[in-house]
Amino acid sequence: MESGQAPDVVWRNRALTLFDRIPIPVAVCDVYGAVVLANPAMAAEWGGTPGSLRGRNVLDLFRPQEPTQIERIAHALRLRHRSRYPVSVCWDAADGVPRHGELTADPVSDSAEATTALLVVVRVLGERPAAQQCSPAPQASPAEARILALLAGGATTAQAARETGLTTDGVAYHLRRLSERWGAANRTELVARAYALGVLVPGAWPPVAAGR
Repeated sequence: MESGQAPDVVWRNRALTLFDRIPIPVAVCDVYGAVVLANPAMAAEWGGTPGSLRGRNVLDLFRPQEPTQIERIAHALRLRHRSRYPVSVCWDAADGVPRHGELTADPVSDSAEATTALLVVVRVLGERPAAQQCSPAPQASPAEARILALLAGGATTAQAARETGLTTDGVAYHLRRLSERWGAANRTELVARAYALGVLVPGAWPPVAAGR
């Protein structure tokens, strides 16, 4: 044991050292996908340092080929399933090479009752063929669109949380991401942008997300 250090501190330092030495892209994210820790291999895909990825959403970095896969992961997390969920993803790496691979999100927690984090691992499969286009990031995820429809109908944050099965912090997180993405100053602007971008169906009452 290192002199003067508590056993838990020693274990944590060794775990972080091992985490940094893993040669494939790995990150620890919160349950909403925001990066908390990233290893050097993950940062190298984006030409930065591990710290530069903190707070970025992993699904903004690695774009899913099939958006329905994300809904499957979210549903499994709500049921507290604890196996891995593969998602086919693509991205444009820092060296300018378009790549594709497979992302797995493994829920981890301190107890069986609550998922507190996701261990995200990306397996790089190679360069993306020129004929294989990477789908552009959607204007809003299905969960975000559902929240926007509820807000447009007059729901509060607490009501939206109950309807979607999220916590109030989860709803606030999605709204904050949308505000940053769309440059909206408040919820009224978010709803207006949602209609302008076709995320919500114009003229429908109660408000409904497009494609539902």
